[in-house]
Amino acid sequence: MCPVADPQVASARRVTTTALFAALLAVSATIAIPFGTVPATMQVLVVVLIALVLPRGWAAFAIAVYLLVGATGLPVFSGLRGGLSVLAGPTGGYLLGFLLAAPAGAWVRTAVSRAGTSVPVADSVAAAAVVSIVYAVGWGQLVLVSGMGPLAALGVGVAPFLIPDGLKAAAAVLLAPAVRRAAGA
Repeated sequence: MCPVADPQVASARRVTTTALFAALLAVSATIAIPFGTVPATMQVLVVVLIALVLPRGWAAFAIAVYLLVGATGLPVFSGLRGGLSVLAGPTGGYLLGFLLAAPAGAWVRTAVSRAGTSVPVADSVAAAAVVSIVYAVGWGQLVLVSGMGPLAALGVGVAPFLIPDGLKAAAAVLLAPAVRRAAGA
């Protein structure tokens, strides 16, 4: 029997891949450039990869594990911070957005693939959905928590990141096929 066909091996591989993604998300937060209120990190690349590699339930689980670890106070958020205050703060919406964006992106990828489009197109559409959801949730919380107006929050929390996050999403789209092969997905 092929090891991947064995349900126990496939399940162990999925759990391991999910745990590795949660850990990679924590590591990607440490690669941060202070950029005013919202830091620039490599997390968007990892969240997009999670959406492109894992099924939606496992994508949600990987993000949830990361957020729960951070909520307990372990320093896995940008700037080596942790705790509920980070999740409730001005940048917490971006983190919470990950929890909505990764499974939504996985769903979009599957839906677009089933419509008969090519893998790169499905991955690109899913990546755009992920980034859009992260921005929408992050921007919303930034407006609510910081006291900034909607346009000011857009100028601080979205506009400066459009090109860098677009490049990270594109890199994730390029990396996804190799990561899927390595993960047996």
